[in-house]
Amino acid sequence: MAAAAQTDLPSRPGRRLLRRVAPWVLVLLCCLAVAVLAWRWTENAATEKLRLAGAQRLDSYAVSLENLLSKYDFLPGTLELNKDVIALLQRPGDEAVRAEVNAYLEQVNRLSRSTTIYIVNLQGLTQASSNWREPDSFVGDNVAFRPYVRDALRRTPGGFYGVGTTRGEPGYFFAHGIYHNGRMLGVATVKVNIETLENGWVQGADKVMLTDAHGVVFLSSVQDWKYRTLAPLAPEVLQELEVSRQYFSHALLPLGMRELRKLDSGATIVATPSPAEHARMLSQTRSLAPRKWQFVYLSDLAPAEASARNAFIFTWLSEALLLMLVLYARQRRRLGRQRQRARVDLQRAYDHLETMVAERTASLQQMTHNLSEENVVRRQAEQKLRQAQSELVQAGKMAVLGQMSAGITHELNQPLTALRTMSDNARVLIERGRLDEAKDNLTTISQLVGRMGALTGQLRQFARKADASLKPVPVAAAITAALFLVERRVEQERVNFRMSMLSQDVYALCDSNRLEQVLVNLFTNALDAMAGCDVRQLAVSVTRSFNKAMIAVSDTGPGIPESVRSHLFEPFFTTKPQGQGLGLGLAISEQIIREFGGQLLAESTTAGGARFIIELPIAERETA
Repeated sequence: MAAAAQTDLPSRPGRRLLRRVAPWVLVLLCCLAVAVLAWRWTENAATEKLRLAGAQRLDSYAVSLENLLSKYDFLPGTLELNKDVIALLQRPGDEAVRAEVNAYLEQVNRLSRSTTIYIVNLQGLTQASSNWREPDSFVGDNVAFRPYVRDALRRTPGGFYGVGTTRGEPGYFFAHGIYHNGRMLGVATVKVNIETLENGWVQGADKVMLTDAHGVVFLSSVQDWKYRTLAPLAPEVLQELEVSRQYFSHALLPLGMRELRKLDSGATIVATPSPAEHARMLSQTRSLAPRKWQFVYLSDLAPAEASARNAFIFTWLSEALLLMLVLYARQRRRLGRQRQRARVDLQRAYDHLETMVAERTASLQQMTHNLSEENVVRRQAEQKLRQAQSELVQAGKMAVLGQMSAGITHELNQPLTALRTMSDNARVLIERGRLDEAKDNLTTISQLVGRMGALTGQLRQFARKADASLKPVPVAAAITAALFLVERRVEQERVNFRMSMLSQDVYALCDSNRLEQVLVNLFTNALDAMAGCDVRQLAVSVTRSFNKAMIAVSDTGPGIPESVRSHLFEPFFTTKPQGQGLGLGLAISEQIIREFGGQLLAESTTAGGARFIIELPIAERETA
């Protein structure tokens, strides 16, 4: 028993160290697993994005190829409509007819922009060709070994891609039988160059290939890959290609591309043959029926791998930062516990201060209660202040209406007097049978009533309480409405009014009623300022500055002294004589404009007088 106890004692420090280290090792392993998952997820997402882009490009290339081939598919069948072609196949020894057919084929070839057009008899001998002028003309060549000729002779329209045995030029061959009275006389063949499509294919990191049914690459964005095979060809396939001379003089060596991994989407990860290029690429294919061709699109995986690496590094660094924060938090908690112990020790050392602390706490609680009550009172005062300001705005409107009462009475008395006179005249005219004159009187009466209705409508709109919601308001209409309310005073005091607006199509985001109240207040202040001046001119201009509507109201009064300008918008500050103003107009106007999201500015002009500028947010006309 004693020996066992002695052997257990040395092992306890090791177990304690293991218990401390094991959680951290587990945390590091979890962090590594999360970083690997982030790496895999980012790589898969980037690869899927490359696959979708590659699929779209494959569809585009396939459509371009089919469009090009479909342009010439009908051409061989139209050659049997020429009587000289039928005559040549019936009389192959007639050189005059051969010359006519050669010239005809040459013209058709030039107009259709094909490579070569030629006519073959039933024995496979070329009777006429569009290149009859060239030293290596097809005339007299035996092409019976070509698959497209054999298919056409079996009454099946032939299509074949191959390298020419005469000039070595590759192209796609269309072949169609030539018939006369139901009997086949020969074959019409059209050769088209489709290698021009390579110019529009991707150049750079991504690669494109077009292979035949045997996997032979005959078109590619990489010229070194042309006439190479995706896999080694079987001996019987090599024998077939040798007989048809489809790829004349080309060795057809394997390309050496290796498949690394298959994806669920049907794409594969392959290794390209050249070590100078990126080793891993995403391979996608698209079959072209019925020609049994296949497009192969290779997308460079370097961006996807770089994104995956960046995601791994970012995740690893984020986890490291998180671990550091955890360690920092643990350290702060440890320091907090130490401070707590020190605080307890300090409390024990100063027990005699406990009473003072309790009194101070009670005092602080009372102060907090008082502050809470003051806060409630302050909020109630602010609410009453806002209500009072709203009432002051309405009172200001009523004051303006009161000032205009004399002018309004004059404006209404004239139409009312005219209405009474003209209505009496109309009654007399009707009694005397002068209906046309009575009708004119009634028309004038209607116009006068409309004028009075417009006047009272403007006053009712001005007196209405403003809505709190903001909406697009035409600035020109607001200025016109405000001017209407002071128009009588402008005429009586002989004030020259000018308005400058580059565009009538200016809308501001505000409330029309409250904007009119601000404009009326500015107009009234300007008229008061010019009361004793020889030159009286009130000017309003509207401009746009970026996303702001600028409304400037200028006068030719004495201007604004520098000592007064800083106090203009303070409540109850006024420069008017006692009893002529409370000093609230500009303060309320400034607050209204600020609630609109704008600002009200004041400045002195260089020619004398004052200018007040209203800046408001622009509202687009479509919204209005």
